[in-house]
Amino acid sequence: MKTLLKLEEAGMFLLSVCLLGQLHYAWWWWLVWILAPDLSMIGYLAGNRVGAISYNLVHHKGVAIAVYLFGLYRTDQALQFAGLILFGHSSMDRGMGYGLKYFSGFSDTHLGKIGKQAGT
Repeated sequence: MKTLLKLEEAGMFLLSVCLLGQLHYAWWWWLVWILAPDLSMIGYLAGNRVGAISYNLVHHKGVAIAVYLFGLYRTDQALQFAGLILFGHSSMDRGMGYGLKYFSGFSDTHLGKIGKQAGT
């Protein structure tokens, strides 16, 4: 089942890349912004609860889709780009096993534990 889920995430990641190709941005902007959603981890400086909320808000695919659709509605390619970056990044993360965070700590995700303690 894990392989099937990883393939599904890879498909969603590729969808985001294909849709980004339809926008009028140079391809290298994707390289500049694809890891930007991880800046939401700065919220962990204020504690696990704030960190989880900020991380989950930026890594929630529903939020990403809403941003993209709002960009379509407004015919705003910057919003469409932002939504696709959020969606692609979240798909990439989930494919690597990084899920949405619980308030108990960064390593506790909806996909299971991550990090050194996960292997023990």
